[in-house]
Amino acid sequence: MCGRYTLLADELEILTAFDLEQDTIEGYIPSYNIAPGQQVLAIIHDGKQKRAGLLKWGLVPKWAEDEKIGYKMINARSETAHQKPSFKQLMGKKRCLILADSFYEWKQTSDGKQPQRIELENRKVFTFAGLWDKWEHKGKQLFTCTILTKKANTFMQDIHHRMPIILPKHKEDEWIQPVKMEPLVSQQLLESFDEDQLKAYAVHTYVNSAENNDEQCIVPLTS
Repeated sequence: MCGRYTLLADELEILTAFDLEQDTIEGYIPSYNIAPGQQVLAIIHDGKQKRAGLLKWGLVPKWAEDEKIGYKMINARSETAHQKPSFKQLMGKKRCLILADSFYEWKQTSDGKQPQRIELENRKVFTFAGLWDKWEHKGKQLFTCTILTKKANTFMQDIHHRMPIILPKHKEDEWIQPVKMEPLVSQQLLESFDEDQLKAYAVHTYVNSAENNDEQCIVPLTS
């Protein structure tokens, strides 16, 4: 799964890296410890252009009666998302990029779970494959998202059995292209992506609390 990550890039760096024509990203604040339920930075294509904005992390499908379902839907398994009622239609037409520059995972050790920070070797800011939806109920409106995950690759298997899907840079626009795809086609597209090189290092359990959000979260753990 993916339950915590970071995004430390400044606004201008993001606008430039993703060729966004907007002048600003309303509400964006860099974070050392992004957690479910928070507003996260994502990019969608509105049919005219790409645009970046905030979505609440934890998908609330448009048919849901209670928004609390979002806390159970922070991730979606890519292997079955094209079949599940909560994700099937979104795979076809509501795909997004969720921006990050690292993510955390907890490795089981003899001393307990040890948090690890995972980054890409060759890219500072990257994107997770995501899905989004708009929810309206009794006058309240939410825009929410979920991160697609897959079975861990060779590198990640030593840390955790699942991992978020990291999109290759040259495939990001294809993932959010403003055309409707058959859900199975979207799923097959995800399977076709090559994997980037990952690197990881241990960090302090300070990061375990989502209330902690400062540089101490990413300081390498020393023995």
